[in-house]
Amino acid sequence: MALFSRRRIPAADRSRLELHPGDTVLVSTELADGRWAVATRRALHLLGPDGPVVRRPWSDVDHGSLDAATRTMTLRWVSGESEQLTFAEVPGSYAFSQTFRERVQQSVVHAASVTLPGDHRVRVVLRRDEDGGLFTQVLGDAAVDVSDPAVAAILDAAENEVRDAVGLPR
Repeated sequence: MALFSRRRIPAADRSRLELHPGDTVLVSTELADGRWAVATRRALHLLGPDGPVVRRPWSDVDHGSLDAATRTMTLRWVSGESEQLTFAEVPGSYAFSQTFRERVQQSVVHAASVTLPGDHRVRVVLRRDEDGGLFTQVLGDAAVDVSDPAVAAILDAAENEVRDAVGLPR
Protein backbone atom coordinates (compact mmCIF):
# COMPACT_ATOMS: atom_id res chain seq x y z
CA MET A 1 0.00 0.00 0.00
CA ALA A 2 1.33 3.45 -0.93
CA LEU A 3 2.02 5.91 1.86
CA PHE A 4 0.29 8.65 -0.11
CA SER A 5 -1.41 9.05 -3.44
CA ARG A 6 -0.32 11.54 -6.04
CA ARG A 7 -3.13 13.42 -7.72
CA ARG A 8 -2.55 14.83 -11.15
CA ILE A 9 -4.15 17.91 -12.59
CA PRO A 10 -7.46 16.97 -14.24
CA ALA A 11 -7.28 16.74 -18.04
CA ALA A 12 -9.82 19.54 -18.49
CA ASP A 13 -7.68 21.89 -16.40
CA ARG A 14 -4.47 20.78 -18.06
CA SER A 15 -5.92 21.71 -21.45
CA ARG A 16 -6.36 25.29 -20.16
CA LEU A 17 -2.61 25.72 -19.67
CA GLU A 18 -0.85 27.92 -22.20
CA LEU A 19 2.15 25.69 -22.78
CA HIS A 20 4.61 27.27 -25.17
CA PRO A 21 6.67 25.07 -27.51
CA GLY A 22 9.23 23.11 -25.51
CA ASP A 23 7.34 23.58 -22.26
CA THR A 24 6.10 20.68 -20.15
CA VAL A 25 4.40 20.14 -16.80
CA LEU A 26 6.91 19.20 -14.08
CA VAL A 27 4.61 19.03 -11.05
CA SER A 28 1.07 19.99 -10.16
CA THR A 29 -0.77 20.00 -6.89
CA GLU A 30 -4.17 20.99 -5.62
CA LEU A 31 -4.46 23.97 -3.32
CA ALA A 32 -6.72 24.14 -0.28
CA ASP A 33 -8.95 26.70 -2.01
CA GLY A 34 -9.67 24.37 -4.95
CA ARG A 35 -7.19 25.95 -7.35
CA TRP A 36 -4.23 24.09 -8.85
CA ALA A 37 -0.59 25.19 -8.78
CA VAL A 38 1.30 23.92 -11.80
CA ALA A 39 5.04 24.25 -12.32
CA THR A 40 6.24 23.88 -15.88
CA ARG A 41 9.72 24.28 -17.30
CA ARG A 42 9.01 27.88 -18.25
CA ALA A 43 6.37 29.24 -15.87
CA LEU A 44 4.20 28.98 -12.80
CA HIS A 45 0.50 28.54 -13.53
CA LEU A 46 -2.37 29.05 -11.08
CA LEU A 47 -5.70 27.65 -12.20
CA GLY A 48 -9.01 28.30 -10.53
CA PRO A 49 -12.04 26.10 -11.13
CA ASP A 50 -13.45 28.84 -13.35
CA GLY A 51 -11.91 31.89 -14.90
CA PRO A 52 -8.56 32.65 -16.44
CA VAL A 53 -5.30 30.87 -15.79
CA VAL A 54 -2.63 33.03 -14.17
CA ARG A 55 0.71 32.37 -15.88
CA ARG A 56 3.92 33.90 -14.53
CA PRO A 57 7.38 33.17 -15.97
CA TRP A 58 9.92 32.05 -13.36
CA SER A 59 11.82 35.32 -13.82
CA ASP A 60 8.80 37.10 -12.25
CA VAL A 61 9.46 35.28 -8.96
CA ASP A 62 11.83 36.87 -6.45
CA HIS A 63 11.60 34.02 -3.94
CA GLY A 64 9.28 31.76 -1.98
CA SER A 65 9.20 30.12 1.42
CA LEU A 66 7.24 27.16 2.71
CA ASP A 67 5.75 26.93 6.20
CA ALA A 68 5.60 23.16 6.53
CA ALA A 69 3.30 23.28 9.57
CA THR A 70 0.54 25.10 7.68
CA ARG A 71 1.46 23.82 4.17
CA THR A 72 1.54 27.47 3.07
CA MET A 73 4.02 28.82 0.55
CA THR A 74 4.53 32.56 0.46
CA LEU A 75 5.59 33.79 -2.97
CA ARG A 76 7.27 37.14 -3.43
CA TRP A 77 7.08 38.55 -6.93
CA VAL A 78 9.78 40.84 -8.37
CA SER A 79 7.14 43.61 -8.31
CA GLY A 80 7.28 43.49 -4.49
CA GLU A 81 3.82 41.96 -4.13
CA SER A 82 3.36 38.65 -2.36
CA GLU A 83 0.87 35.82 -2.53
CA GLN A 84 0.16 32.81 -0.36
CA LEU A 85 -0.62 29.32 -1.62
CA THR A 86 -1.93 26.79 0.89
CA PHE A 87 -1.51 23.23 -0.33
CA ALA A 88 -4.29 20.68 0.09
CA GLU A 89 -1.90 17.91 1.14
CA VAL A 90 1.57 17.58 2.64
CA PRO A 91 3.17 15.48 -0.15
CA GLY A 92 1.99 18.00 -2.73
CA SER A 93 3.52 20.87 -0.81
CA TYR A 94 6.96 19.23 -0.66
CA ALA A 95 7.04 18.12 -4.29
CA PHE A 96 5.85 21.49 -5.51
CA SER A 97 8.16 23.56 -3.29
CA GLN A 98 11.23 21.56 -4.39
CA THR A 99 10.42 22.10 -8.06
CA PHE A 100 9.52 25.74 -7.40
CA ARG A 101 12.92 26.35 -5.81
CA GLU A 102 14.78 24.62 -8.64
CA ARG A 103 12.98 26.62 -11.35
CA VAL A 104 13.53 29.98 -9.62
CA GLN A 105 17.22 29.18 -9.09
CA GLN A 106 17.52 28.09 -12.72
CA SER A 107 16.34 31.53 -13.82
CA VAL A 108 19.08 33.32 -11.82
CA VAL A 109 22.44 33.49 -13.58
CA HIS A 110 24.29 35.90 -11.30
CA ALA A 111 23.40 38.38 -8.55
CA ALA A 112 25.07 41.13 -6.55
CA SER A 113 23.85 42.97 -3.46
CA VAL A 114 24.36 46.71 -3.21
CA THR A 115 23.91 49.16 -0.34
CA LEU A 116 22.45 52.49 -1.40
CA PRO A 117 22.27 55.86 0.36
CA GLY A 118 19.82 55.69 3.25
CA ASP A 119 21.08 52.19 4.07
CA HIS A 120 18.75 50.57 1.52
CA ARG A 121 19.80 47.18 0.17
CA VAL A 122 18.99 46.07 -3.36
CA ARG A 123 19.98 43.12 -5.48
CA VAL A 124 20.95 43.40 -9.12
CA VAL A 125 20.15 40.07 -10.72
CA LEU A 126 20.96 38.69 -14.15
CA ARG A 127 18.07 36.38 -15.07
CA ARG A 128 17.02 34.05 -17.86
CA ASP A 129 13.65 34.72 -19.41
CA GLU A 130 11.49 31.79 -20.42
CA ASP A 131 13.11 31.61 -23.86
CA GLY A 132 16.65 31.65 -22.44
CA GLY A 133 17.38 35.33 -23.10
CA LEU A 134 19.32 37.23 -20.44
CA PHE A 135 18.25 40.46 -18.75
CA THR A 136 18.89 42.32 -15.50
CA GLN A 137 16.52 43.18 -12.67
CA VAL A 138 16.93 45.53 -9.74
CA LEU A 139 15.12 44.10 -6.73
CA GLY A 140 14.54 46.31 -3.71
CA ASP A 141 11.75 48.03 -1.88
CA ALA A 142 9.61 50.97 -2.93
CA ALA A 143 11.66 53.36 -0.76
CA VAL A 144 14.53 53.28 -3.28
CA ASP A 145 14.50 56.39 -5.47
CA VAL A 146 16.01 55.26 -8.78
CA SER A 147 15.66 58.81 -10.18
CA ASP A 148 18.28 60.04 -7.68
CA PRO A 149 21.51 60.47 -9.72
CA ALA A 150 23.68 58.97 -6.94
CA VAL A 151 21.43 55.90 -6.70
CA ALA A 152 21.26 55.56 -10.50
CA ALA A 153 25.08 55.67 -10.73
CA ILE A 154 25.46 52.93 -8.10
CA LEU A 155 22.84 50.77 -9.81
CA ASP A 156 24.45 51.28 -13.23
CA ALA A 157 27.84 50.24 -11.82
CA ALA A 158 26.29 47.16 -10.17
CA GLU A 159 24.52 46.20 -13.38
CA ASN A 160 27.79 46.53 -15.30
CA GLU A 161 29.53 44.37 -12.67
CA VAL A 162 26.88 41.66 -12.98
CA ARG A 163 27.08 41.68 -16.78
CA ASP A 164 30.90 41.68 -16.72
CA ALA A 165 30.90 38.67 -14.36
CA VAL A 166 29.32 36.50 -17.05
CA GLY A 167 30.97 38.09 -20.08
CA LEU A 168 27.98 40.04 -21.39
CA PRO A 169 28.39 43.41 -23.11
CA ARG A 170 27.37 46.50 -21.15
